[in-house]
Amino acid sequence: QVQLVESGGGLVQPGGSLRLSCTASGNSFSINTMGWYRQAPGKQRELVASITSGRSTNYAASVKGRFTISRDNANNTVYLQMNNLKPEDTAVYYCYLDRFPRNYWGQGTQVTVSS
Repeated sequence: QVQLVESGGGLVQPGGSLRLSCTASGNSFSINTMGWYRQAPGKQRELVASITSGRSTNYAASVKGRFTISRDNANNTVYLQMNNLKPEDTAVYYCYLDRFPRNYWGQGTQVTVSS
């Protein structure tokens, strides 16, 4: 069975940084796209970033230039480096793994940006 475990969330001041990590277990996932969604209170789930097996990346316009997604295939881990954080980045962040026939999800980690 596939399991994704996230870490790295927390409370930071505006302009600060966090790095989220998500490690998948149960198989090797080097051929699979992985990424991050977030959901803020009162808002729908939003795709933040994704990365393919070839390390092609995609970002939401709201985070482009501030967030960087990367992966370490040897450890089945995907990262989200978040810099210059803004209050509107406050949300629960969920990592995902795109593996036939469905997506798999992490447990979620809270990111709060506040002074």
